[in-house]
Amino acid sequence: MAVLVVSFIFSMIFYLALTAGSGTAFYYWSSSELITGVFFSLIAAVLAKKLIGSSGIKPGWQFMNPIRWVKFLVFAFGPFLYNLTKANIDVAGRVITGRIDPGIVKVNTGLKNDFGLMLLANSVTLTPGTLSVDADSKRNLYVHCINLENKDRKCDNVCGSFIKWARRITE
Repeated sequence: MAVLVVSFIFSMIFYLALTAGSGTAFYYWSSSELITGVFFSLIAAVLAKKLIGSSGIKPGWQFMNPIRWVKFLVFAFGPFLYNLTKANIDVAGRVITGRIDPGIVKVNTGLKNDFGLMLLANSVTLTPGTLSVDADSKRNLYVHCINLENKDRKCDNVCGSFIKWARRITE
């Protein structure tokens, strides 16, 4: 039930943000837009519930915790955006100069749940020059890097502070 409610609320907020200012009723939306938003948000919520239920994840009301969402936004607009920008510049320089030394690194994450591992893997994959290749049953992450700065293959060079943030957000 929690997944249904949370998915509906976030889908409706997203829909309202996309359609703001296009109506006259309620200052920003028309009544037909509000009805359409409720309809599509219900569809999205039902699909999310089926998708999450079939994946074996058992989320609860802790996903509604506003502190968790604030931490996620701070991560997305802070360390993640900084590392994303830094990695873009680094990859552009490596493409121009040809200084590439690829390799795969095993990252011992120490995360306690699959949601944290998913957040970490997506953050690493979205950063240019790195790609999450695999994860094992002990929640170790295997990451392909375009350049290994040193041969000791330390996790800090690959993931930066992403593991700490994934732990803060999901545990």
